[in-house]
Amino acid sequence: MNWYLKVLQNYANFEGRARRKEYWMFFLFNTIISYGLQIIAIAMDTPVLFFASMLYSLGVIIPAIAVGVRRMHDVGKSGWYILVPFYNLYLACSDSEPGDNKWGSNPKAEENPSLQKV
Repeated sequence: MNWYLKVLQNYANFEGRARRKEYWMFFLFNTIISYGLQIIAIAMDTPVLFFASMLYSLGVIIPAIAVGVRRMHDVGKSGWYILVPFYNLYLACSDSEPGDNKWGSNPKAEENPSLQKV
C-alpha cells in the first residue's frame, strides 16, 4: 500500500524513474479499488457508487500516466513509449537500466547501495 500512496504523492511528476515494484503495486491496488467499487455499485444498484467509481477512475488517471512515464524512463526509454501497445508491457516488466541514465539515478540502487554501478 505504501507504493500506491507514493505514486499518489507524486501525483503529476513525469520526471525521474519508477521501479518495477512501484509501478506494479500501484497497478495492483488501483485495479483492486476500481473493480471493488464497481462490484459494490452493481451489487447495491446505487447510482451514487457508480458515480464514486467514475470519479475515482478520473482522479487516478494522471498518477497512472505519470508512473507509467517514470517506468519507461527507468528502462531507458522516452515516456512516449507508453503509447506503443504490447511493447510498453514488455518494458514495464523489464528490469531497470543499471546505473544512472538521463532521467536520474537508479531508484533500486538508491534503496540498496550494493547494486550501484562502480
